[in-house]
Amino acid sequence: MACKISNSMFLCLGPSQRPIRSQTIAIHSSTASICRLKWDNLLIKGINHRKGMIPLRRNKVIQAVAVPVRPSSADSDDSAEYRKQLAETYGFRQIGEPLPENVTLKDVIDTLPRKVFEIDDVKAWTSVLISVTSYALGIFMISKAPWYLLPLAWAWTGTAITGFFVIGHDCAHKSFSKNKLLEDIVGTLAFLPLIYPYEPWRFKHDRHHAKTNMLSEDTAWHPVWEKEFETSPFLRKAIMFGYGPFRPWMSIAHWLIWHFDLNKFRPNEVKRVKISLACVFAFMAIGWPLIIYKTGIMGWIKFWLMPWLGYHFWMSTFTMVHHTAPHIPFKHSDEWNAAQAQLNGTVHCDYPRWIEVLCHDINVHIPHHVSSRIPSYNLRAAHKSIQENWGPYLNEATWNWRLMKTIMTVCHVYDKEQNYIGFDELAPNEAAPITFLKRVMPDYA
Repeated sequence: MACKISNSMFLCLGPSQRPIRSQTIAIHSSTASICRLKWDNLLIKGINHRKGMIPLRRNKVIQAVAVPVRPSSADSDDSAEYRKQLAETYGFRQIGEPLPENVTLKDVIDTLPRKVFEIDDVKAWTSVLISVTSYALGIFMISKAPWYLLPLAWAWTGTAITGFFVIGHDCAHKSFSKNKLLEDIVGTLAFLPLIYPYEPWRFKHDRHHAKTNMLSEDTAWHPVWEKEFETSPFLRKAIMFGYGPFRPWMSIAHWLIWHFDLNKFRPNEVKRVKISLACVFAFMAIGWPLIIYKTGIMGWIKFWLMPWLGYHFWMSTFTMVHHTAPHIPFKHSDEWNAAQAQLNGTVHCDYPRWIEVLCHDINVHIPHHVSSRIPSYNLRAAHKSIQENWGPYLNEATWNWRLMKTIMTVCHVYDKEQNYIGFDELAPNEAAPITFLKRVMPDYA
């Protein structure tokens, strides 16, 4: 272990040292004055995470790590440097400043131009045409591709069918058409190939928007509770795999748990839920046998299952990237702030352009959480406005390995002080899935 002391303050960390939640250090200068400083563990955790990411094939001596002091609000230059280092550590392009407590969600919405809320039928049906055409092209590619090119055809088709989800998503938010009956019909049809019941998803998703990053109440992703993690060795191992290596497909578990149990819905919702479930089961009862009749069971796997798994990869990835990072807290309802959760606690992430086109800019997610009434084809204009008015408060990234590695190896169990504790910190002797990810996932940003 090496250590350097200069005009800045540095902390020596041994290679096996665990993160420190908070600590006070006294440093005596040559004039015998004493400087006292206190910081939270956010950056220390990130740096330890990065040390864990060093590929095993490289033989490096880990030197002392510079830990910037968390500056006061007055130290704007130092605060910007602190956030810049956090961003690099976690794979972000920018980590936003904390949003002031007195800012309301209405304040943010009021800065948006009125035109971003306007529904355009031509643009809406163009998005349908894009999804239907790209999906048809994907099915054609699957039918003609040699076996070694099938993964590429499945990747394209799975991404294309994710566009169907985004169209249904707009319908659920009443931002697809001025005709609300048409929206429900289009939304139901768009969800059918995904075996997603439209109304159950809509009800749960509305609560996600109303309670974004609120502990317990958010119906999308949230941290694991420590008591849940410690319930039993079997459940602990299942959770480790689910929130670790299988996390890009965890939306399958969410789909099963949240959308088919009538007991999870209010009495006034049950009738519409039953109609959606009947549509889904009818599609399965008619569509699946037809596929098998025409192409066999391997054809069902080839033409439906593999693209469906591709869709769930994007469903899981988009969802966890939008709301999960070591510096983004989940809060109890009495501490929760809507503007902070929607603007400051949602992530904008850029993906390769073909993915954004096929998925109708669902990755432009901050304006969607500021107001879900903004149609997908207006999200970019809305985001530009938000950047101009609220840019310093935004969390932004370009999709990269380091970002995914951070989420999958760090963001696990809820902790009030440091937001997340990794599985490998709570149960190091059982954390082989997480250790494996740290070893094999690249660290490119």
